[in-house]
Amino acid sequence: MGPRPAPAATGVLPHLQHDRLPRVQLDLELARLREFAAGEQFLHLGGLRELDCQPLRLLEARVVGEAELAQVADLVLRVAHDGYVPTAIALVGDHLASHRKVQAQLEAGQPAISVDTKNKELVGNFKNGGREWRPKGQPTEVQVHDFPDPRQGKAIPYGVYHLGRNQGWVSVGIAHDTAAFAVTTIRRWWRELGRRSHPQARSLLIIADSGGSNGARVCLWKWELQRLADCLGIPILVCHLPPGTSKWNKIEHRLFSFISQNWRGQPLLTHAAIVNLIAGTTTWAGLKVRCLLDTSKYPPKQKVTHAQMVTLQVTPDQFHGDWNYTIHPRKR
Repeated sequence: MGPRPAPAATGVLPHLQHDRLPRVQLDLELARLREFAAGEQFLHLGGLRELDCQPLRLLEARVVGEAELAQVADLVLRVAHDGYVPTAIALVGDHLASHRKVQAQLEAGQPAISVDTKNKELVGNFKNGGREWRPKGQPTEVQVHDFPDPRQGKAIPYGVYHLGRNQGWVSVGIAHDTAAFAVTTIRRWWRELGRRSHPQARSLLIIADSGGSNGARVCLWKWELQRLADCLGIPILVCHLPPGTSKWNKIEHRLFSFISQNWRGQPLLTHAAIVNLIAGTTTWAGLKVRCLLDTSKYPPKQKVTHAQMVTLQVTPDQFHGDWNYTIHPRKR
């Protein structure tokens, strides 16, 4: 290989206008380079060599530099942007469909609830986010590190929010966040609040996320809901929010956000303190919350057999039946 030719003094373009590369061919090769760069490849020497075009051969021959070639090809170094939402039309359509279901359910005088698990909280003298009013010079002393205390463990709040009455129910678990724990919380909400508000209920609508213990693909969730439907004797309509849209769930900003504001800056010393702080959450709009400590043990990774799944009376909706379905009570 001979010595590198001296660069021209008039910018980058004369570098690429080599004697062996006519302008028309240069434009075609650069078009291929732009098409290649529009994909998911990163602009570096290894990645550029995957494309066989004349500008890259000039690059390897040290006729031009990588930065010069990128400048002519209108390429810049960029990081990934997380603003892309897959199947946006389907997501919005499913959200609107669930919203219409909620409106129809409430207009018919039937119960409609939103459910979800709040963030797990460490129990003990640990720092809690937020600030509270304290006497000057007397801050709350908490531990430096937030290693879990094996004697206290964690608190797992699972909430049920009544969309028509601005009422909340929260069960604070101490074991694992499982589908059995989630449905047990719904069952307790119904026994304590739901059936009193709707003694003539003909159906129950549940709005939930697509992941977690109440996920759309969790077999135990559907199995436990089937048992609940058998116990209540009414169909249970389930609408899962699309993946990646958990913040669309009403319980997030109508119940959980106010609970976080109520205990901001306060260490959650005991499970009893957590229950009292949750039960003491109110708003100017009249939010009322009931809370109960659930000391039951819910084993993780509980399996549902195929023989059990085939007994489920699940009817998928026409629109996204994997996210929207109805569980009917089985005949006794």
